[in-house]
Amino acid sequence: MTLHVVGTGPLVTVQDRGRVGLAHLGVPRAGALDAPAAALANRLVGNDPEAAVLEVLLGGLTARTDAGCWVAVTGAPSPLWVAGEARAHACAEWVPAGGTMTLGRPAAGVRSYVAVAGGITVDPVLGSRSTDTLAWVGPSRVEVGAVLPVGPSYGEPQPLDTPRSRRPGPLRVTPGPRADWFADDALDVLCGSPYVVEPDSNRVGLRLDGPPLERRGTGELASEGMVLGAVQVPPSGRPVVFLADHPTTGGYPVIGVVDPDDLWQCAQLRPGETVRFSRRPAPPAPGSATR
Repeated sequence: MTLHVVGTGPLVTVQDRGRVGLAHLGVPRAGALDAPAAALANRLVGNDPEAAVLEVLLGGLTARTDAGCWVAVTGAPSPLWVAGEARAHACAEWVPAGGTMTLGRPAAGVRSYVAVAGGITVDPVLGSRSTDTLAWVGPSRVEVGAVLPVGPSYGEPQPLDTPRSRRPGPLRVTPGPRADWFADDALDVLCGSPYVVEPDSNRVGLRLDGPPLERRGTGELASEGMVLGAVQVPPSGRPVVFLADHPTTGGYPVIGVVDPDDLWQCAQLRPGETVRFSRRPAPPAPGSATR
């Protein structure tokens, strides 16, 4: 079967778990920004965890099916209508052949995930169906008129699911690897102050405004590898949290790294909202004694 895209909001992309293991070749990982929400959507319609879904920014997606199918919408709670009838969020819903589903604008959060039983089966690029918005590796962004292939369903839809807790909290950050480039109190400033999400935040990074983080000197750092969740600090002193489409290298020092279990929150923060950090102890050095 296929999905025929009739309308889109600001941005709709195809995402799966991403291109893991290619950073040494300069290829960003991409993948669903709110990974737990995408995984839940796949489970609800009986998909394999590797199946590709649609990531929808601030609603606006309208798509027509040419065969009956199960769908589920998770993440930001976008209202869902099937043939004009309201349907539930985070629940497997049936769309009849020729039926149209529409996502409204969510009252909170930013990104919703649409799973279709069988998964979106656009051609993979470098082993993944994810769209990378930094270098535009992978499928093109989903536009009006797109026809998206869907694979055969192979699992039963799940009427109930128990996702892990999605209670927002401070972003837990582990010091390093360039914490020594900053003033002694820089990490305390980061973890003791509120920061506001900037409008130019995107899938590459969560850009924040707040108390600047002071450096020890004015020297430049040679470009080095970057990881998902790295908190990079440009000369302005305002931190940027690197997200799924982040570059593989960067030349600004990284004061800390956000815990992977907290990164889903970055996918749902709107411009103007406030975020806080909390400090986690650095892991023991390799070979050090532990009790």
